[in-house]
Amino acid sequence: MNGVFEVWAPAATAVDVVIGDVRHSMDAAGGGWWTAEVVGAGHGTDYRFSVDGGDPMPDPRSRWQPEGTFGPSRVYDHDRFAWNDDLWRGRSLPGSVIYELHVGAFTPAGTFDAAAGRLDHLVELGVDFVEVMPVPPVPGTRNWGYDGVDLWAVTDNYGGPDGLKRFVDACHLRGLGVILDVVYNHLGPSGNFLAPFGPYFHDSAASFWGQAVNLDGPGSDEVRRYFIENALQWLRDYHVDGLRLDAVHALHDRRAVHFLEELSAEVDALSAAVGRPLTLIAESDLNDPRLMTPREAGGHGLAAAWNDDVHHALHVALTGERHGYYDDFAGALPKVLTCAYLHDGTFSSFRGRSHGRPARHVPGYRFVCAAQNHDQIGNRAEGDRMPAEALRLAAGLLLTSPFTPMLFMGEEWGASTPFLFFTDHVEPHLREGEADRRRREFVGFGYDDWAERAPDPGEETTFLRSKLDWSELDRDAHRAHLDWYRALIALRRAHPELSDPRLDRVRVDHGEGWLVVHRGSCQVAANLGQVALTVRLAPGQVLLASDPKVTAEGEELFLPPRSLAIVKAG
Repeated sequence: MNGVFEVWAPAATAVDVVIGDVRHSMDAAGGGWWTAEVVGAGHGTDYRFSVDGGDPMPDPRSRWQPEGTFGPSRVYDHDRFAWNDDLWRGRSLPGSVIYELHVGAFTPAGTFDAAAGRLDHLVELGVDFVEVMPVPPVPGTRNWGYDGVDLWAVTDNYGGPDGLKRFVDACHLRGLGVILDVVYNHLGPSGNFLAPFGPYFHDSAASFWGQAVNLDGPGSDEVRRYFIENALQWLRDYHVDGLRLDAVHALHDRRAVHFLEELSAEVDALSAAVGRPLTLIAESDLNDPRLMTPREAGGHGLAAAWNDDVHHALHVALTGERHGYYDDFAGALPKVLTCAYLHDGTFSSFRGRSHGRPARHVPGYRFVCAAQNHDQIGNRAEGDRMPAEALRLAAGLLLTSPFTPMLFMGEEWGASTPFLFFTDHVEPHLREGEADRRRREFVGFGYDDWAERAPDPGEETTFLRSKLDWSELDRDAHRAHLDWYRALIALRRAHPELSDPRLDRVRVDHGEGWLVVHRGSCQVAANLGQVALTVRLAPGQVLLASDPKVTAEGEELFLPPRSLAIVKAG
């Protein structure tokens, strides 16, 4: 058995593949690529690359890093895995509900196999997609995943490449699609060995998280292929159904064909080849519907984008918080439920300028919206979740909205555990600097009094506190909360009006502390305040209510404080 090794190093005069203590010289193959065939190397062989006689480094396209970011790469043969999902034909985004989870914090064991053991819970909940936070190797044993450096590999902390495949396989056998969170706007600061191989980074452009990736400078053709082929790997070799693209507003690309447009075209081609839908979802704070506009109409052609405006409007309406960027969103709920964006060309006081572009023409399913997600919880100083009472209202509005709802792990039972920001940097200066960076971030977002309340991200207890406590499901209050979520998702399935994505068919009546959302023949009435009230609406049958005291008589619906009801007219 012979192994073929390839690496792109356009400025090198010599490259070796190092196996054990033996250096095997590589041949120039054109276009900056180097290649070598090594007798006896194959699946399970550890190796590194050396550029111009320098220290051996991991493969930029390493599929397996069993010893972490500073260890050797290991040859991984995708064809050795035996899949069981031959009958899987994929899932499309319209009408779907997404469930976001962090593998390390989802279960006590924090592995793919342990997460697979909880999939029946998600099936019974009624979700369609599981969205997994990033899985490449990171420093140490715990991390949100956005400090990844070996972007083609899967951390052994969770179970390595085979572990991810077993998880995806298990999801598909239960009818669940899998969306994987990937990070292409930056790499982590620890164990990043890309720069010695080629022009992977901008000389000047940067983002909040570090040096920007070179998508438009000299040598960027191959850099773009590095990330595009990485995306295709997850979708093809790991059978993943979609990718969530982290912070695309931080991608620096001035080329005529934007990286996202090129990526979407490649993914569409792969979708045709494998015979199942493949979904690209962007995280973006640009409020720009061109991300989801078809390529033939001049857009980037992505399936959807995260829409934080809906989160902010829900959060302000249900918690009363007004600090930082929340201040613009007081009273914004009626607009975002009908227009998707609050800032669609309006003035953003947080930014000090006008922001966004109208998007009411875009189908609502192209907006992934949440009452909670890893950012909105984890970027709070104490990682605290929305109170259960408020969450029930938020879920009632979100799961009957025209958007693609996304839940965050544990939300469905009103988990009391926080989700904190945690890291495990092995280098002291990075560990100390992370805590300082977080404090500066809080101040920059208007959370001046939070800086001293946030626990040290590097302490193991910060991570352990973030793990879900599944025993909470044995308590009546949490079971009742879960029943509400299950009933809402089931109702969304049973009544097509509640998942209708056409924004021009959504109408909202509202007043002080209440609103009624008209969804075809269904009406979603919510009392957001602390005082009981009566609202007028078309007479009908109460399909579901969050409080047993909700009553309907003719055109009047009585709503106790902090309650919501869905009424079918006629």
